[in-house]
Parts: sequence; C-alpha cells; structure tokens
Amino acid sequence: MTVYVLRVLVKMAITLFVIVSATFLATRLSGSPLETFLGEGLTAEGRQALIDYFELDRSLWHQYLAYLRGVLSGEFGLGFVERRPVTEIVADRIWPSLQLLLASIGLTLAVSIPLGVIAAVYRKHWIGSAVMVLAFTGYAVPAFVLAIFMILVFSYTLNWLPVVGNGSAAHFIMPTIAMSGVLIAALTRFTRNAMLDVLGQDFIRTARAKGLPELWVVLKHGLGNASITVISVIGLQIAGLAAAGSVVVESIFSWPGIGELLVTSAIVRDYPLLQFGVITVAVAVVVINAITDIAYALADPRIRLARS
Repeated sequence: MTVYVLRVLVKMAITLFVIVSATFLATRLSGSPLETFLGEGLTAEGRQALIDYFELDRSLWHQYLAYLRGVLSGEFGLGFVERRPVTEIVADRIWPSLQLLLASIGLTLAVSIPLGVIAAVYRKHWIGSAVMVLAFTGYAVPAFVLAIFMILVFSYTLNWLPVVGNGSAAHFIMPTIAMSGVLIAALTRFTRNAMLDVLGQDFIRTARAKGLPELWVVLKHGLGNASITVISVIGLQIAGLAAAGSVVVESIFSWPGIGELLVTSAIVRDYPLLQFGVITVAVAVVVINAITDIAYALADPRIRLARS
C-alpha cells in the first residue's frame, strides 16, 4: 500500500508541474494586460513603473523562470487590478466556493444513490422506468440552461428566490440545484448499473436463500459491493465540480467564489491572479483524484495488489 501511495504522489507532482507550465503559457497567449487596464488613467511614469514591477517587458522565458521561482517560494505576486497579494484575493473566495461545492455534493449523494438503488430494484416496474427517464432528462440539460430556467421561473416570474450573492440560505437553492442537476443524473445511472451487476451475482442469491431480509440484502450486500464503482464516479464528479462546474454557475448567480473570480481575471488579463486561481483549482482537483484513487484501492484490494 505504501508503494501505491508513493506512485500516486509522484503522479500528483508531475501533473501539477504540467498544469503550472500550461497555465503560464495559456495566460500569455490570451493577450497582454497593456491592452486592457494598464495605462488607463495613469501617467507615463506610473504605467512604466507597473510594467517594470510585473516584468511585462522581459522575454517570455525570463517571465517563465520568474514565475516558477515564485511558485516554488510561495510568492505568487500582486493582482494587477487590486494591487494586493493574489493569495489574499483567492483566500477570500475559497470559503464561498467550498460552501457551494459541499452543498452540491450533499444534494447529489442524497438524491442520486437512493434513486439509483430504486431504479435497480424496480428495474421491471414503472418506478424504475420513471427514475431513468428523469435521469436521462437531467443528463441532457446543461447547468447554465437549468440555471437560467430557474431564474426565469422562481425569481423573475414568481419572485420566490434571490439570484445574486450568498447572503442567506435561500441564495443556495438555485445554484446548488444547477450544479447538481447533471451530476445527479449521471450518478443515478452509474449507481443503477453497478447495482444491477452486483444483484445478479451468486452471493446475492445465497444471501436471499439464507432468508435475510430483502432490505438488508440490497443495502448491505448489494450497495456495499457496488460502492467500489460508485466511489470512483463520485471522485470524478467532485473533481469536475471543483474544476469547471462552479465557473459557469458562479458567474450566472454572481456567486463570490473562485469560479467567478477566474472569469473576471481572464477578462482583464490579470496574469498573477488568474495563474494562482487556476493553480488553486488544479491542486484541489489533483488532491481529490489522489484521495479517490487511494479510497478505491482501500475498497478493492485487487487494485493495489495488481498495481504493486
């Protein structure tokens, strides 16, 4: 198991290095901040001072080396717009994004796993068919379409729910549903398929032949063994939420999180802030995937033994 964990950690380090380098190149290829806000309302001396401070007039290779030194030393620079450390700017946005992420994960697990089990148990009944129809419908509706639809219905027409910000519990309802919609549909399908595969195994028939209650057979022996597949899917979904799922939803609802911050910094080409924001999200995604791999190996000993 130790060797397996070390392999996962090495893959994490390599992945993060690639992401750090790709982020640098992507931000530079998007254009120069000199074309956006630098120089607006500034004197020629002030503009030149900003260029010298951020080394915007140096070669791309020199900027890359300075960028790597900053990453290794933990000095990520100042934001172009706010003129304060990007670590402070991103830190202010982490908790709102984490709140929305946890709410979406909680709703996804609370809804999709029971629906997947029900769809598997009642696969020949209209209940199972209805669950799968809902799952396929939810899977086909993008998050931004669901978000706009809810805004038009529950905010604009009915005036029930607020749209902008995160000031109250009511502000969480629409963003959480918008982020969870596709994930609930996907995890419901995966849970159903995993349960169908397990419920057809010999040990399930043996458990039933022993006279165990059906509920115990389904939850203990069925869902317990199907969880090996479900764990990997949940990990991928959480990583997807952390990486890209929150960007669109946070932008639509003006949620004060990292996703909305990344969009704003990309528009104004705030290199230091955009780079550190992407690195923060990348670290979260890589760590989530690593935890998922380790949890998957713990749940199924065959994985770690085969990879060892």
